[in-house]
Amino acid sequence: MQNEKIRGTEESPLANGTDQETPITSKPRKRPSTVEELVEDIKATADKLLKDGTSRGDIKLLNVAMRELRYSFKVFQGLKHRRKVTVYGSARTPPSDPTYQAAVEFGRLMSEAGYMVITGAAQGIMEAGHAGAGRENSIGVNILLPFEQSANPIITGDVKLMHLKYFFTRKLLFVKESDAIALFAGGFGTHDEGFEALTLIQTGKSQLIPIVFVDAPGDNYWKDWHHFIVTHLLKRKLICPADMSLLKVTDSAQEAVNEIKTFYRVYHSMRYVKNVLAMRLLKQPSAALLKRMETDFADILSGGGFEVMPALPAEANEAHIQDLPRLVFKFDRRSHGRLRQLIDLLNTEVE
Repeated sequence: MQNEKIRGTEESPLANGTDQETPITSKPRKRPSTVEELVEDIKATADKLLKDGTSRGDIKLLNVAMRELRYSFKVFQGLKHRRKVTVYGSARTPPSDPTYQAAVEFGRLMSEAGYMVITGAAQGIMEAGHAGAGRENSIGVNILLPFEQSANPIITGDVKLMHLKYFFTRKLLFVKESDAIALFAGGFGTHDEGFEALTLIQTGKSQLIPIVFVDAPGDNYWKDWHHFIVTHLLKRKLICPADMSLLKVTDSAQEAVNEIKTFYRVYHSMRYVKNVLAMRLLKQPSAALLKRMETDFADILSGGGFEVMPALPAEANEAHIQDLPRLVFKFDRRSHGRLRQLIDLLNTEVE
């Protein structure tokens, strides 16, 4: 279900499997494609660290990051069949706080909907998300800090608990492995994680997933944040109106859960194949709806129109979704807020 959630940039020499030092007049080597070729490429890159005279500190950083990611990929590999939601929020929120209780309810409702709940594994909102989901439906990605960040008792000792040294590897996992993100009241870290997720989706560096900002009933923590976004970002044209479709603010855990579940009512996932976007759907849109999309969403096309097709040959490695219909079109790779609006239309209108 994860389907290449975070992608390399096609224009990057490294993403194309070439060394940036390669002269532009030389013939680029073949881009690695198989698992074996990619692993050999990693080994070749590691060997170049000695040639480059890379410092011990930098090599140590790469080594730790690689080991953390390898182990975490191993843990998540066994959970690929389950959809997951990442819960962000303060580690300092006590169980008596209404926000803590809202996070417990959210975790419970998401687990009842078949989702697993990923958190940073500490106390506060992270513990609340796990308390609601239960140990069997909880995943922990803990960060090693000299203060306030021991794992909560719900996930402690579980094989689904990972301990990471670096924030950047942890944050990559939160987004890469998630099908949705929910944010409750928190400090600098919570805002950092929320803005990063929005940035990755707005710029197309991560696949579209629903992002919900959840207040406790009657609270205005995220409502005030939303007012700031509208007043100081949208009105100054620092973001476009369609970008507001990438998020939802609510003070109802049930409404937040409904937002996530509805996102996957018809839409399943997407994948870029050369110059086209293949959107996998659980149900096929009607001819009338396709015609409507040709008019209403012509602005997101870089050519051609919308076409319903079976799985493309390049998707042969994803056997579990081969039977799903594809909505195939040339997306401009820029209008991700509008792309979210297209998904919302499909989820609403397809019978």
